[in-house]
Amino acid sequence: MAETYTLTVQRRPTGRAAVRALRRTGLIPGIIYGNGIEPIPIAARALALRPLLTREAHLVHVILEGESATYECVLKDTAFDPVTDVLIHFDLQVVTADRPIEVDIPVVLIGTPVGVTKGGIVEHFAHTLRIECLPRSLPEHLEVDISALDIGHSLHVRDLRIPHIRILEHPETVIVTVVAPTVSESEGAQ
Repeated sequence: MAETYTLTVQRRPTGRAAVRALRRTGLIPGIIYGNGIEPIPIAARALALRPLLTREAHLVHVILEGESATYECVLKDTAFDPVTDVLIHFDLQVVTADRPIEVDIPVVLIGTPVGVTKGGIVEHFAHTLRIECLPRSLPEHLEVDISALDIGHSLHVRDLRIPHIRILEHPETVIVTVVAPTVSESEGAQ
């Protein structure tokens, strides 16, 4: 189950000049949207957003400063400055307990493959997977046991069975494989 994080935000003005002024004061503009609500332009402190920018998935309990309204959300999108790599915008999508959500979840490999003990090398291809689940079933990450993989074997999306979660990636997507080490011709001739 994903951790719930509380984020206090404030309503913000819209417009390019207003957004630039917000950023100069250390606030990051964002928006809350979802089924049945009018989009709400918001702003939050950059430091308060840092825990949400990790690769772990979070449910976000959003409190609007000075108002009694609260929302349960997931971080849906972020935008970073292409030069400085600083967060410049974020989107929060409101979730409801009975409606499935789509999110990208990090893949965490656990175990040491049999093939590695024989000299093989692990190649991790799918670091995140797009899933669909109810908010209460949202995991922080997907743990994938790779201890049974031998040299030349791969683990695909079709091989995963996770209760209460539907993986939206193509079933043939390779998550991880164990390959034989390569030997260069100069090493082989010695």
